[in-house]
Amino acid sequence: MTKSNIARIAGLTLAAGIAAGLATTPATAQGGAKEKCYGVAKAGKNDCAAGPGTSCSGTSTRDYQGNAWKLVDKGTCTKISTPKGKGSLTPVKR
Repeated sequence: MTKSNIARIAGLTLAAGIAAGLATTPATAQGGAKEKCYGVAKAGKNDCAAGPGTSCSGTSTRDYQGNAWKLVDKGTCTKISTPKGKGSLTPVKR
């Protein structure tokens, strides 16, 4: 194996590692405008604010909990439909 081949393989490995890291980066770090959308997260899949006695991310106890939010692309929250109703930019009673 030549030095050129080793360098090429190392470069491809580095590029693949970077691509894999971007694919698993949280929404907040991926760029683009985001907004908090209440009432759209499945149980345990919220990004934050799940009410008293919770520690934040992943602590919602039921699907579409009205006081738990998920980050979504800006301008899309109120267009999201769930079995419990539409997403909201403020907490909802559910």
